[in-house]
Amino acid sequence: MDGARILIVEDHPTMREAMRMVLEQEGFSIREAADGQAALAMIEEVPLDLLFLDLNIPGASGEEVLRRVKANPATADIRVIVVTASGEEERRRALALGADEYFTKPFSPLTLLRTVEQVLATDPSADAP
Repeated sequence: MDGARILIVEDHPTMREAMRMVLEQEGFSIREAADGQAALAMIEEVPLDLLFLDLNIPGASGEEVLRRVKANPATADIRVIVVTASGEEERRRALALGADEYFTKPFSPLTLLRTVEQVLATDPSADAP
């Protein structure tokens, strides 16, 4: 799990920086994107283990990014944690689209790390029919 490659897709620079700092301290390799188009380009460029995805981002929406990641056989195994300020209805939709986990802002650094550890500990191929 150490050194796992994580892309944080979040349009708010302070939130992105806070997440990056917490995750880098734990030895994760972090890349960042501020919008959906940049995220999609980075996902194509570099293999990832985990994607933190805010649903409310400019460019391609977080929902569109999630849909495209899960529909592409080359990226379908990337674990996705949706991070948003929205409520339960949004949570159900994100999970139905293929997100592995979901949590709402604000959240504590401990919650962030526990969620990453939990999601990375699961086998992505176990979800396949």
